[in-house]
Amino acid sequence: MKRISLFLAVSAFAVLNAQSMAQAAAASAGSPSTKLNMSEKIFDPNRDAAKDIAEAIKTAKKQNKRILLDVGGNWCSWCHKLDNLFKSDKTVGDALKKKYIIVKVNFSQENENKTVLANYPKITGYPHIFVLEKDGKLLHSQDTGLLETGDHHDPAKVMEFLNKWSVK
Repeated sequence: MKRISLFLAVSAFAVLNAQSMAQAAAASAGSPSTKLNMSEKIFDPNRDAAKDIAEAIKTAKKQNKRILLDVGGNWCSWCHKLDNLFKSDKTVGDALKKKYIIVKVNFSQENENKTVLANYPKITGYPHIFVLEKDGKLLHSQDTGLLETGDHHDPAKVMEFLNKWSVK
């Protein structure tokens, strides 16, 4: 009788544990961190970052927007997570289109963009965001780790950041 009771208790525990794991997997299925494509090339080491920033300044002046420099590399999983949020979250994506000119600045073994990045504060982790005024003047340097919750960038924190630094 003890064996049957023990068997039933262990079986019940296994079923409940499996249900909990399935619920957790389903809840995280829509999480920005689960849809990564690390083979996607979101940064181009062959781009001329100085030229891209100069073009962004011209466009930002015409459109009365600020410039968001997104610094990172294709090797960086958090860079892919942030890019995924920018593309998959409609509220974040709309805010970016409406309020910012985005310039992706590559940082990798192929091209560290040392000359361009020497104009900005030191970066301690990637991705990193710089917000520039429409004339190119640095307004803010943002460690994106502060925009994270758990294993992903938090859309609410990102929106708070975007709203804080956009043109009023």
